[in-house]
Amino acid sequence: MFTGITEHVGKIESLELGPDGSRLRVAFAAADLPIAAEMKHGDSISVNGCCLTVVQLDSGCFSADLSGETLRRTSFGENKPGDLVNLERPLAANARLGGHFVQGHVDGIGRVTRLVPEGGNWWLSVRVPEDLRRYVVEKGSIAFDGISLTVAHWQDGVADIAVIPFTHAQTNVQGMIRGDAVNVEVDILAKYVENLIATRKSPSISRLTVGHLIEEGF
Repeated sequence: MFTGITEHVGKIESLELGPDGSRLRVAFAAADLPIAAEMKHGDSISVNGCCLTVVQLDSGCFSADLSGETLRRTSFGENKPGDLVNLERPLAANARLGGHFVQGHVDGIGRVTRLVPEGGNWWLSVRVPEDLRRYVVEKGSIAFDGISLTVAHWQDGVADIAVIPFTHAQTNVQGMIRGDAVNVEVDILAKYVENLIATRKSPSISRLTVGHLIEEGF
């Protein structure tokens, strides 16, 4: 479980793509090397909003394996060495929840339609996949590349996000351009509510049978 509050920005060192899976290697920035020293094999880490497992550690870098399902669901298939990635360690049980509940389970790939300045802030707009749009609401939460964001405007499948200077400087938003792929995770609460409503609408199946009623004297 994560919060969508990016801790560090790493850089992709290599991405070995294969037909049955791939391996991603990410380098920490020099300032983050003390954090890297705390990591160990088997740790979970969110990379651009995707929960991955650390399988190798060396020289300020870590590696993680990507399954075929991960490649289909995420933007990693379009990434290349040198790309910036948002990193977040799992939420500690005694920590404050600063963003919103982010599972690290990417739902689909969105596309940046614009990133423009407005005074000292920025407007980021992302086109959300059609099958995820029913979960998006104005002023609701959404995660793009693992960043917990608030939907300022929502129209025609495009979410407009007001990005403050801190977020722009401390995440990979700084390098986004029109057409870039971003990992989208919608609010898990919306999906649970939808499932509960669908279940309540479903006709209940009785376990009573005519034979059982006769046995009981009816």
